[in-house]
Amino acid sequence: MTAPSPSPSPAVQLTEHALAYLHSAALRAAALLGVADHLADGPRTAEELAAATGADAGHLRRALRLLATREVFREDDAGAFHLTPAADLLRSDAPSSMRDAVVMLTDDPFWRPAGHLADTVRSGRTVFDEIFGAPYFGHLERVPEAGTVFDTGMAGLAESENDPIAAAYDFPATGTVVDVGGGRGGLLRQVLLRNPGLTGVLHDQETVLRHHTLDLPDLTGRWQTHAGDFFDAVPPGADVYLLKRILHDWNDADCVRVLRACRTAMTRPGSRLLAIDAVLPPGNETHPAKSMDVLMMTSLNGRERDEPAFHRLLAAAGLRVTRTIPTGSTLSIVEGVVG
Repeated sequence: MTAPSPSPSPAVQLTEHALAYLHSAALRAAALLGVADHLADGPRTAEELAAATGADAGHLRRALRLLATREVFREDDAGAFHLTPAADLLRSDAPSSMRDAVVMLTDDPFWRPAGHLADTVRSGRTVFDEIFGAPYFGHLERVPEAGTVFDTGMAGLAESENDPIAAAYDFPATGTVVDVGGGRGGLLRQVLLRNPGLTGVLHDQETVLRHHTLDLPDLTGRWQTHAGDFFDAVPPGADVYLLKRILHDWNDADCVRVLRACRTAMTRPGSRLLAIDAVLPPGNETHPAKSMDVLMMTSLNGRERDEPAFHRLLAAAGLRVTRTIPTGSTLSIVEGVVG
């Protein structure tokens, strides 16, 4: 029997933590080079992958070797690299591909402010404006290529979440669902596919709505798009309002503005609002939302929240939390009603 490896010393642990950003950098490089696409038909050596991607073989091997320590790719004894379950999600054509999400999460609008986290912690606000000359979403409007990376990345990030979320909630048999700030409509699409008696409205900015994914034969005649600013108003009179990964982008005051716009629109008796975000667990346990919370802090002045914080936010907008529903993803559904 092989003896277990000794635990690393505290000094080694701290060194590994200090260098952890290199894992993100290597992951971004692999995603941008499309390495996983070239492994779809089987393992290949670094030399073969370098020829296919236009990279330097020695440097590519070193980056992939680092990723293999985190079970993203695997190098065999012959020097060939294999896909792992995680690496398979980097394929651009994989179901629920994460390639675009990885590129977005490691792109400059998130990467550079993270390097100034100490300044953010000192001041209590993001330094994004000082770095880029505009707030986060203002920067995306001014730099269209950055906006495209964000939109495609968010769609990729959401792809594995949407169906479990749609399956976790007991939607009404008939009625209308408004997806507020719903991006390209991935969640609304899954809700409508699972609930054939519903119709839907996708509400977002016009530039985002141009790339919606609702035009499916099974959804013909059951959806429409509506351009607008969710701080001002959202389409009124619906049975269900969806807010997926919206509130975590904003501070409490801005969240209340969004929620009040929804509250004003909730004129139909029994109308419900579903705030779909991570709900932070207590204690020291690992949870993906704790990393996302720091990301929101560094670039957006946003935050992830625990359950009491959702109760406070909704109450400030004239809404009452009725229940919190876990889903088969890292997100939960916080249901609110008028009153």
